[in-house]
Amino acid sequence: MDAAAPWPMMRIPTEFRYWENRDKPWAQKRARLVRILFRCDPWLPDATVRTWASTYYDADPVAEAFIDEVYMTQGQQAGRAMLDTALEQGVNSVANAPESLLRLFDEVERDPDWVDRRLVERGAKVFRNWRSHLYSNAGAITLHGYRENSVAKPLVFTGAYAGKNTNSRFLETAQFWHDVSQPGGLDRGGIGIRTALRVRMMHVFVRRRLLDHPDWDLDAWGVPISQGDALLTLMGGSFIPGYMLRLLGHINTRDDILATMHFWRYVGHVMGVQPRWYPESIEDAARLMLASEIKSINGSGDDGKWLVQSYVKSYAPKGEEPLPERARKWFEYLLQRGYVGLFIPPATQRQFELPPAGLTPLLPLAQTPFVLARESMRRVVPLLDRWLDRQSVRANERWLRQRLGERKAQYTAVETFTR
Repeated sequence: MDAAAPWPMMRIPTEFRYWENRDKPWAQKRARLVRILFRCDPWLPDATVRTWASTYYDADPVAEAFIDEVYMTQGQQAGRAMLDTALEQGVNSVANAPESLLRLFDEVERDPDWVDRRLVERGAKVFRNWRSHLYSNAGAITLHGYRENSVAKPLVFTGAYAGKNTNSRFLETAQFWHDVSQPGGLDRGGIGIRTALRVRMMHVFVRRRLLDHPDWDLDAWGVPISQGDALLTLMGGSFIPGYMLRLLGHINTRDDILATMHFWRYVGHVMGVQPRWYPESIEDAARLMLASEIKSINGSGDDGKWLVQSYVKSYAPKGEEPLPERARKWFEYLLQRGYVGLFIPPATQRQFELPPAGLTPLLPLAQTPFVLARESMRRVVPLLDRWLDRQSVRANERWLRQRLGERKAQYTAVETFTR
């Protein structure tokens, strides 16, 4: 997709330091690495970078209209009840449905011109067949994003993904990943559509309240949960694991990765993430990730450290579980430390004072030969491929059930901020 043309007085957050950092030696070193790995010019056009930078002030006007009309006047509980009725019984079942709700459902139920449903399903299939490797990888790479105030501050102010809430919030996110990637999950009325809309409302409600927070720095960070940061989140479910999980034996072709990018672009559309520019090639995705590194001020400080350490500690057993459960949690704790050690840059690990990974990266890598054998066979035996796809759905459900138990993901915004 071509970048939108820049316009005068385009607003860019002051912490977006791409142009100040671009010519520094460390930035040039990263650019050379992208050039070598992807055999392309590593730089996005300046107009594209400016368009992306300006989307840090873009939010979700369609959903915000519903939030303002219902959530902010009648309360989150009433707004959620109306949304649930529309999701479970259809929007026409809502008595005196406000115009903002009708507009929201019209947007979600109408496919955008660019969508290719077959490519969406292919991307969903690739994504769900990454199984729990994706969950562990995505959890780990998110920690690198906590260097940024625009990412860290919403989580710190609300108390989400920190302290005792870390593990439960992460599992809710994993449930969302499972729902949107299930076969048929993104069909009209599918479980993925319903979950994505609940998450969308949660984000908008939190954004509205954060904008009123006295410590939110709009000039430096843009709006909370912006389109700019959300675009990187979509890459975190597609382009990034597409390449990283090759280390664990997943045979992800360029077409597979492009399919996951298209899948997440559609999921983003349902969630109100509709950036003015989206990478449609592997090379543009690589250029975007380079730009995201170069624009960073790496300034979240103690807040970022608290989030990162809370995530890693959340895997450790609490000491009150039965012995078999405690043993499983110890293994998962060491395994997740291995994922962090394998996929997070050493400088980020040192910055957030994580314990040395030691030999723990060998734990995820030990799976590689088995995954590689499975993935190689499925590519030449269609019947096996279909069977393994069904097994992946069951494996993901089992993984979630083992950790969530009877608890169901709620996707509700916190009522009281911790800061």
